[in-house]
Amino acid sequence: MTLLLKEITIESPNGNTLLGPLNIEALPGEVTTLMGPSGCGKSTLLDLIAGHLSDGFKYSGHIELCGDVLCGLPAHERQVGILFQDDLLFPHLNVWQNLAFAIPNKVRGSAREKLALSTLDSIGLNNLANSFPDQISGGQRARISLSRMLLAKPKLALLDEPYNKLDQELREQFRFWVEEQIRIANIPALMVTHDKADVPSGGLCLTWPWENAYAG
Repeated sequence: MTLLLKEITIESPNGNTLLGPLNIEALPGEVTTLMGPSGCGKSTLLDLIAGHLSDGFKYSGHIELCGDVLCGLPAHERQVGILFQDDLLFPHLNVWQNLAFAIPNKVRGSAREKLALSTLDSIGLNNLANSFPDQISGGQRARISLSRMLLAKPKLALLDEPYNKLDQELREQFRFWVEEQIRIANIPALMVTHDKADVPSGGLCLTWPWENAYAG
């Protein structure tokens, strides 16, 4: 599973070039980072890859995931998972129900609850199964949010400044945990951030204006 971006250019609604041309090869099990200031097009690029590019924006180039061309596919057919800085858990569902919501439809009935509880056990949060999002900590919500995304079996993970809402100590712990989960899932991940500390050790990082690349 590899993500390939070839000569990607994005134009804003006013006709200015927001980003590009950009070339990226994101490998399975690794987090590739785009680092730059707010407004430089990082999140817009993730929207493009996921199939959510806002009206008025234009793009050119080629996006390929696992050998399949994504350009033109609707968002629900791209098998792309997104982790935002806000956890976006459903407040009216308890923790295991939030996880079960993401499980593919081919898993039915009681097997969905069983898989959700098994996932909680694997991340050491099985005691929170019947808790609601407003009853648990920010770090716990962050781990559950990533686990929910991975339960959907995406072929690619997009990480949109996922550590911003966490304090410094928790941020460091969660960062290492996310990198481990991506390795276990063996899918490519593309992360955008403005903080150099978020770049995984040894991971590829492209810095705005996307002309420089280095290993973290």
